[in-house]
Amino acid sequence: MGFRCKSLLCLFLVVLLVLLQVASARQHYYNVTRLRGRKQVSGCNLFEGKWVFDPSYPFYDSSECPFLDPEFDCLKYGRPDEQYLKYSWKPDACSLPRFDGMSFLAKWRGKKIMFVGDSLSLNMWESLACMIHASVPNSKTIYVSKDPLSFVIFEDYGVTLYLYRTPYLVDIVRENVGAVLNLGSINGGNAWKGMDLLIFNSWHWWTHKGKSQAWDYIRDGSALYKDMDRLQAFNKGLTTWGNWVDSNVDPTKTKVFFQGISPTHYEGKEWNQPKKSCYGELEPLSGSTYPAGAPPAAAMVNKVLGMIRKPVYLLDITTLSQLRKDAHPSTYSGKHQGNDCSHWCLPGLPDTWNQLLYAALVM
Repeated sequence: MGFRCKSLLCLFLVVLLVLLQVASARQHYYNVTRLRGRKQVSGCNLFEGKWVFDPSYPFYDSSECPFLDPEFDCLKYGRPDEQYLKYSWKPDACSLPRFDGMSFLAKWRGKKIMFVGDSLSLNMWESLACMIHASVPNSKTIYVSKDPLSFVIFEDYGVTLYLYRTPYLVDIVRENVGAVLNLGSINGGNAWKGMDLLIFNSWHWWTHKGKSQAWDYIRDGSALYKDMDRLQAFNKGLTTWGNWVDSNVDPTKTKVFFQGISPTHYEGKEWNQPKKSCYGELEPLSGSTYPAGAPPAAAMVNKVLGMIRKPVYLLDITTLSQLRKDAHPSTYSGKHQGNDCSHWCLPGLPDTWNQLLYAALVM
């Protein structure tokens, strides 16, 4: 530095300066693998920002994607407006890299990628398959859709996109009393091993009751319940999943993401329009905050991710998705009757989820 310290005070000041520089560096250059569930990449929070109109969107034409489920094909089933296709997510502190399907395939050549969860995982899986296909429309593919395991193989690159349908992550098992949601059992996890990239999701089905719930009883250890607080049950089930990650994932071979809580828009009071739902909504909410705040399940995800020892990256799509009250199929779904304010049109919002996944992998 061109000078020497000749006093204890001078030495103390130099040490203090070095410590401040290290702290600053740590603040601005986060290592994703050390954050275990946090959200920053190279000093930029990808999930704080706003939606902006972007005529270069969408990434693909729904009529040309062979993997698109009628459930999400809003244009085919009569949605008259197309403005919802023309929004891109703009983080406050940086720019998102444009999704490049060729680059993605090259990076993940010979690799296996699996989405694990419910129909929101299906939404995101189909979106990624369509985005990649649009980049290499003439590439040979194998497409198999079954329950619980579906997949798309891009043969020229040896890249396989799997979907494993398991709404609760933990198991539903048959017992003498009927179907039992076992909060401590995760035998389905045997199918998730050996993947290079895992993207998990759960919550949507934990709130279902009556005829729409998939179980008769809940098992928590030796105790059997007819019902219990659903957020508490979700916490216990997600903790079992977190233990599975710690016991079965080798971070040198497998990257793990959690998709985050996907919101619904049935209650207009959440965005100060009490007489509305997602039906007829044509544009996102302005700004970067959602009037109703985050759902309790989002805090539960943060809590559980904070206890996992292995690196898990939270794809924190909740708030940015809450702003997209315009992006649901509503009555324009080829599968759901009535007003679907839970899932998302394709092309649409899940394409941004995948763009954020891509950013987190390359930045």
